[in-house]
Amino acid sequence: MSDAKSEPTPGNTAVDRESTLRLDKWLWYARFCKTRSLATAMCRAGQVRVNKVPVRKSNQSVHAGDVLTFSQGPRIRVIRITALATRRGPAPEAAALYDDISPPMPPRQARPATVGLREPGAGRPTKRDRRALDRLRDS
Repeated sequence: MSDAKSEPTPGNTAVDRESTLRLDKWLWYARFCKTRSLATAMCRAGQVRVNKVPVRKSNQSVHAGDVLTFSQGPRIRVIRITALATRRGPAPEAAALYDDISPPMPPRQARPATVGLREPGAGRPTKRDRRALDRLRDS
């Protein structure tokens, strides 16, 4: 007679527990979301894809080697998971959890340096100019 605890069952072994992690936890551990609640909301809104498949559940399991696609601000991020974490650590530790394979962002267009400058006499008159105009009109 064998003990039920000694027999490993699928999903119950230490190796299985360590080789998968919830998607929302991983996003939070890797510091893509400021809070786990935001990571959960992002998953539920369907904003995350795992291996090109849209995910609507935050409890989706992710493995090392999976590719995540999601938007972050104006960028589309494509991330390959390289490791699974056990805690939310400092930024250098979080950066070691993934490879960023996102397409490069287009270069920013330079704004003209003369924004806010105007030619003297152009635009709205100053208080001094307005008083001078009032004196001319009254005389």
